[in-house]
Amino acid sequence: MKLRAGYLISGITTGLIIVFSFIWSLPDGKLHIVFCDVGQGDASYIRFPDGRDMVVDGGPNDQVIACLGRHMPFWDRHIDMVAMTHPQKDHMQGLIAVFERFDVDYFLRSDIGNTTEGYQRLMTVVIKTRVSEKFITQGDRIAIGSTSLSFLWPSKEQVAKGVRASEMSLLRQGLGGQADGSTESNVLGSTIGDLNEYSLVFDLQYGSFDAVFTGDADSRVEPHYTGLTAFSYPVEILKVPHHGSKTGMTPAFIDWVKPEVAVVSVGKNSYGHPSKEAVNMLQSVNSRVLRTDQRGDIEIVTDGKEWEIQ
Repeated sequence: MKLRAGYLISGITTGLIIVFSFIWSLPDGKLHIVFCDVGQGDASYIRFPDGRDMVVDGGPNDQVIACLGRHMPFWDRHIDMVAMTHPQKDHMQGLIAVFERFDVDYFLRSDIGNTTEGYQRLMTVVIKTRVSEKFITQGDRIAIGSTSLSFLWPSKEQVAKGVRASEMSLLRQGLGGQADGSTESNVLGSTIGDLNEYSLVFDLQYGSFDAVFTGDADSRVEPHYTGLTAFSYPVEILKVPHHGSKTGMTPAFIDWVKPEVAVVSVGKNSYGHPSKEAVNMLQSVNSRVLRTDQRGDIEIVTDGKEWEIQ
């Protein structure tokens, strides 16, 4: 009898946990942005007001999975969109685990490839799971209910300077599925400049609230999109370019966005990120600087008018 009562109590407790978790996960009409603490890299989770969600970058390891576990219902194994700003390990590697563990509808990215082993593994998983890819360029816009993503970079001209991911995929099929990337690199040539210069930059807008995501796009390309009127500035949130590197931002860029809060996604590193120069620039326009290595996950919640840091 005691054993049965124990089972009953355990069942009721489990049921209550599931019910409360379900209620907590229902759309609340608010935009949630989580900058995940993944060490020296970038990863963000976005839950839109209508309940759809998005992952932006995956960090250098599987820590993004733990972050998603903290901010998604435990039973949820579906993500509407994954965006990769550019194919470098500190932004890309964790996406392998994301695609392996979650059903993803759309993969947003610029049409730029890489020949590293990590990139080849990622693309093998993407192809295996048959995720729909959408290549993004400057001027593209995606509406998610009452929110929108407006893409500021890279331009078509910039993408033309790089090794095209779409061409790599076609070539791989023509070569019978070779996946080491060596032949592809020889045939397609090399990317001009650094992969950071091809990073996706976009404005996430909900009502009068704007959050600008920059990947690792830095001072070398900022002049090409600074001044575009995709958003009303000053913006509320800026994901600081390139982990707050010394060359990550120009004074003109900072004066353009004038963020109320600047989030630095950073971990223990030997690069000096975030640099004093970057922090001083942000503070010169009265931005509040928040760092994931000091605060852990940083969550912003807004109803499109008011917003808060949780």
